[in-house]
Amino acid sequence: MVLAKDDTKASESKTAPEEDGRWSELLRPDYLATTAALCLGVALFAFNEFFVATALPTAVEEIGGATILSWAVTLYLVFAILGGAVAANLKARFGARTTLLAAAIVFVVGTIIAIAAGSMPQVLAGRVFQGFGEGIIAAICYALIPELFPARLVPKVFGAEAIVWATAAFGGPLVSGFLTEHWSWRVAFAVNIPATAIFVALVLAIVPARKAATTVKPRPIPLMRLTVVGTGILLISVSNTAGSIPLMTAALATALTILWAAVATDRRAEHSILPAGAFTLTKPLGTGLWVVLLMPLAQASGSVYLIYGLQHVWNFSPTAAGFSAALMAISWSLTAILVASLRSHDLRVKLIPTGPALLSLGLAGLMIAFAIDDFRLVFPSQIAVGAGFGISWGTLSQLMMDVSSRGERDKTSAFLPTLQSAGYAIGAAICGLTANLRGFDENADIATMHGALFTVFVVACLISTASLHLGLRTVRLAARRSRHDRARIAAQAFAGD
Repeated sequence: MVLAKDDTKASESKTAPEEDGRWSELLRPDYLATTAALCLGVALFAFNEFFVATALPTAVEEIGGATILSWAVTLYLVFAILGGAVAANLKARFGARTTLLAAAIVFVVGTIIAIAAGSMPQVLAGRVFQGFGEGIIAAICYALIPELFPARLVPKVFGAEAIVWATAAFGGPLVSGFLTEHWSWRVAFAVNIPATAIFVALVLAIVPARKAATTVKPRPIPLMRLTVVGTGILLISVSNTAGSIPLMTAALATALTILWAAVATDRRAEHSILPAGAFTLTKPLGTGLWVVLLMPLAQASGSVYLIYGLQHVWNFSPTAAGFSAALMAISWSLTAILVASLRSHDLRVKLIPTGPALLSLGLAGLMIAFAIDDFRLVFPSQIAVGAGFGISWGTLSQLMMDVSSRGERDKTSAFLPTLQSAGYAIGAAICGLTANLRGFDENADIATMHGALFTVFVVACLISTASLHLGLRTVRLAARRSRHDRARIAAQAFAGD
């Protein structure tokens, strides 16, 4: 008896030696353009997610629209999630190269609309195009990692993508602020055009011009389910702007119910958006995707409220408050490099639960900082939060592909950045509801702010603790699956002899 071809390839991808993989190989001529293209594709998405909060307040002074300013982020995020959700389907239909080039055109069209905008609704129209195009680009860039790199380099590439996200979290607002302050908010948007031109040139150079096999009937795009998912994410974002706590609670509860129903419906669909086993607690893919969702969901507490707290509770300047974000990003990047440099794949996988553990430790530190009114705890806590993501994010992303069936890997990889963005969106809404329940607003006194921010980080700690439990379960389930696969392969080899 012989192994099926796909099973053989799958087992080789999991057991191929990775000890020879080095960071320097990513910069060699064979892989430099590929590395640059995939990192740039993700960077466009990550930086634009953080760009707008800095640039658009200046735009409001010129073109108005302060009342709908928050929608610039909301619409970008919603359509990025939708783009990511449909990316695997488009890749299967038209091939990666054609899909990436088309998505880049959509992104540039959105950028031009935003640059030329004379009113905030026009900017919002541009953000819709930007979000949809970049959601597709980021998702397919993740999907291409195992296709364009040998197994020994895949951990390094995922480590590089993690560094891109960490850099964007800090560098996005910094670059956007510099360009806006010294030139114009329109210039901050215009940076996307030459960056996209470089990305297109790299795609033409490295991504093969091929399509899916013509013998396979293209799967229909599930427009109804995508509409339902978009509505759910939109409601989550809208819940933050509700005028009353009951309305906010109702909007958030409705949104989460819609998303849960969408996941349940997708599991039964003939042509699903999600990979098989997504969010199932008995499979490593299911529990791992919960970790991918819950870690950003918990960390959103710091993204939304920490800088505000440093400035308004402890009177930090904007630059000094931004230093805490820089510490988190630096810690994330350095830890990601260190973990991706480990030679043992098994050791990297065993370290995955350490990420949620460090995240929980960091969020607990922020909770205590506001409880005892001591800002000095903020900085080591931010280092712990960054290290938590750095130590687990790249390996967790790779593991999600390893435990997916071969035919589902495009869905899984494309889903990762989409799920990460959804986590931040849901987390921001939950944190907003929590803070508002404690009386948080711009006119609140210091004592009220302390209480509200303390409670926000308590909730964040509970969520990160759940991600720790699921991270431990993911590693156990993955190890059990690996043992089962090895036993099956050995039995088949023995039967073949």
